[in-house]
Amino acid sequence: MNIEIWSDICCPFCYIGKRHLEQALEEFEHADEFEVKWHSFELDPAADIDPDQDIYERLAHKYGQSVEWAKKANRDLKQKASEAGIDFNPDRIIPTNSFDAHRLIKLAATSGRADEAKENLFSAYFSEGRHIGRHDTLIRIGTEIGLDRSIVKEMLEGDDFSDEVRADEQEARELGIQGVPFFVFNRKYAVSGAQPVHTFTEALEKCYEDQQSETVNK
Repeated sequence: MNIEIWSDICCPFCYIGKRHLEQALEEFEHADEFEVKWHSFELDPAADIDPDQDIYERLAHKYGQSVEWAKKANRDLKQKASEAGIDFNPDRIIPTNSFDAHRLIKLAATSGRADEAKENLFSAYFSEGRHIGRHDTLIRIGTEIGLDRSIVKEMLEGDDFSDEVRADEQEARELGIQGVPFFVFNRKYAVSGAQPVHTFTEALEKCYEDQQSETVNK
C-alpha cells in the first residue's frame, strides 16, 4: 500500500504533517505494509535563492499584512510545531528557492534515502537556520545521509531530476492539488493539510480494510 505526499521543504505545515503521519504509523499495527513516496511541490517557484527579505517580511508582503502580524503567526506556529516534537526557530529561517532541494530528494530516493533527505532538509531549514538554496549546504546534507559527495555535486551542477520535479508538480495540477501538504493513500483517500494524528490513523485503517476485503474477495 502506498502513501504519496506532495509537500515543500519551505512549508512548516508540511513538516508538522509529516510528524503527524509518522505518529499515526508508529501506532498502527500494520504500518510495515505501507510505503511512503515523496512528491515535489513548490509554494513559490519564482522565489530567489538569496532574497532581500527575512521570513517575516516575506510573509507580510505575501499576505498584505504587517511584520508584527507575521511574527505573531509564527509564534502560534512555533507552539503547534512544538506539540508535534519539532524545534521550530523562525528567527533563523533563511527564505530561499527549494527547487534544487527537491532534486536532492529525488537523488536520495534512488538509494532509498528520500525520507532521510526530507527530514534533514526540514530540520536544516526550520530548526538549524541553514541555507538550503545553496549548493554547498545541499552537498553537506547529501553527504550527511550517506550520499556520495561527488555525485551530489555533479547532480546540482547539471539538471538531473529537474524533469522528475516538474512532473510531480504537473501531476499535482492534474489532481487539483492547490496547497500542501497533500497526502494520497492508495490513490483512494486524500488528506489535505497538517491534520490531527487520528485523521491519518483513519486513512490508514480504511486502506488496510480495503486491502483485506479485496484479498477475501479474490
